[in-house]
Amino acid sequence: MKLYSILILSKVQDKAQIIASQFDLSSFGYFQRGSVQEFMNFSSTTIAERTPIGQRQSVESENNVAHVYGHPQDIWGIIISDKEYPSRVAFSLLNKILDEFLVKFPRDKWNNPPLNYPELNDYLLKYQDPKQADTIMRVQNELDETTAILHKTIESVLQRGEKLDSLVDRSEALSSQSKMFYKTAKKTNSCCVVM
Repeated sequence: MKLYSILILSKVQDKAQIIASQFDLSSFGYFQRGSVQEFMNFSSTTIAERTPIGQRQSVESENNVAHVYGHPQDIWGIIISDKEYPSRVAFSLLNKILDEFLVKFPRDKWNNPPLNYPELNDYLLKYQDPKQADTIMRVQNELDETTAILHKTIESVLQRGEKLDSLVDRSEALSSQSKMFYKTAKKTNSCCVVM
């Protein structure tokens, strides 16, 4: 799972413009990074222009997915990730980022992009592993681990139960053999009386 970029866009006369962005293109070759970033910028502006306010959508392109959210206050957030990245985590991150952005930057500051928003880099790093960053995924991961441990424990108990059943059967057989031995010994010893 990999996050490649987080972008925040606004529209001026129905044309989307990037007002803040952060990229992690380390998984691409050094000479490819410029082209990849240009493609992500172009894709993001195109997707933002075609996404109505209040709508969430995920747009797939080859091995990548662009998760976009049109915030009701005329701002768009886009996260570009690989296909394995969970969309629920991406959309919850977009909500968080856009809400914080709107508090930090009033609308009149949007006219001079790009804005210095270093928190995007922090989010990009923190959310690379969605299981660590997202509480619900972390709890789900812990539940999965606990379930696996319980399954192993139950299997061990069942194996022990089978072994116990075998021991009980053997002890019952041993018990009947010892009763027969006692009766035989009693008969054998009855001929002789010790004084």
